[in-house]
Amino acid sequence: MATYTPKLKPRPAAVDQVPKRKGKTLFMRFVSWIHLWPSIVSGLILVFVCLTGVIIVYGDEIMDLCAGDARFVKEVKAQKVTSEVLLASIKKSSPDLAISELVFFKDPKRSVRARVFDGKTKKLAHLYIDPYTAEVLKMDTTIYFFYITAHLHSSLLAGKIGGWIVAISTVIFLISSLTGLILWWPNRWNRTTRQASFTIKWKARFKRLNYDLHNVYGFYSLILCVVLSATGLIIFFHPLGDLTVKLAGGSAAHVVEKIPKAVKGKTALDMVPFVDKLFGDEYAGKKNIGIWVYRLEKSGAYVFSGGTSGLKSTENMDIAVFDKYSGARIAVAPPEEIHEKVENYVWQLHMGQWWGQFGKLSTFVAGIVATSLPITGFLIWWGRRKKK
Repeated sequence: MATYTPKLKPRPAAVDQVPKRKGKTLFMRFVSWIHLWPSIVSGLILVFVCLTGVIIVYGDEIMDLCAGDARFVKEVKAQKVTSEVLLASIKKSSPDLAISELVFFKDPKRSVRARVFDGKTKKLAHLYIDPYTAEVLKMDTTIYFFYITAHLHSSLLAGKIGGWIVAISTVIFLISSLTGLILWWPNRWNRTTRQASFTIKWKARFKRLNYDLHNVYGFYSLILCVVLSATGLIIFFHPLGDLTVKLAGGSAAHVVEKIPKAVKGKTALDMVPFVDKLFGDEYAGKKNIGIWVYRLEKSGAYVFSGGTSGLKSTENMDIAVFDKYSGARIAVAPPEEIHEKVENYVWQLHMGQWWGQFGKLSTFVAGIVATSLPITGFLIWWGRRKKK
């Protein structure tokens, strides 16, 4: 008579098992609790905030793509129209438009870009104007999509309450990033722990693969996740932003607060020759020059920002100030200039505009990882809870 031999379920290979720490200390148990539970509570908010942040990273490139041929003029001419004619042409195209910014490009084939707000539709838009004829080539509202996305990212479109919810969730994410590094750090460094800490086992079972995606990608994106969280908090908490400026040697005042006021009855000079002069001289290496014009009638000077203008920051930014009546250069005091540059750097780091396309790609990838971390972390916790 044959003997029955029961079939035993094979034990999973070591590659499929999730590593466990034996004999956790009180400190490590505390770190694990801080890493887990606040993240569980704020998980959905964090996923939404990170996802909307990812969408914004390539906003400048998407807006350029949507502008299409309107970015370029039909014919390059010897003479450009005055800024007064440009502004009048914009107003003529739609009296409801409030103009906030003009961006002039060094490339003579490029049109002038104006950031405007339509009082009738309540939408933000970009206007593209021929600098030689003042013809409005196109109105593009793609920027309005990114405007809404940015407010979803910063406040869930829920005002101050939404802003505080996002800020608290960001603090939790920052703490989770730092505690995650402590939990990631192996007790001993050897070949096995190095392989487990720095590589993903793609052929492992889902539970181990999910653990590696959380653990390994979380480590590689740690620095950028901390930078994005910290800069977001600096932007939200104004006292923290003021402290950052002060520690860098900047003053409490902006440049616009120190320039002369407008003089009633005086005629301002055309700003276009100032732009051309800057492009031909000290801003020869800059791609464009921007100027905020929404309070121009109250200011006695033109404040130009040279560099590569983005949604909220300017890459490689420099500031030039001119008296708009005499044309004389107005020196910017170092503390005020530091203030402007530090604020701009903070926005650059937060928007990914800190090192050209490499900076944007790095921020985009880090944002995707940050979006996935609450999800993979929840799955790790749920798997262990289910097992218990």
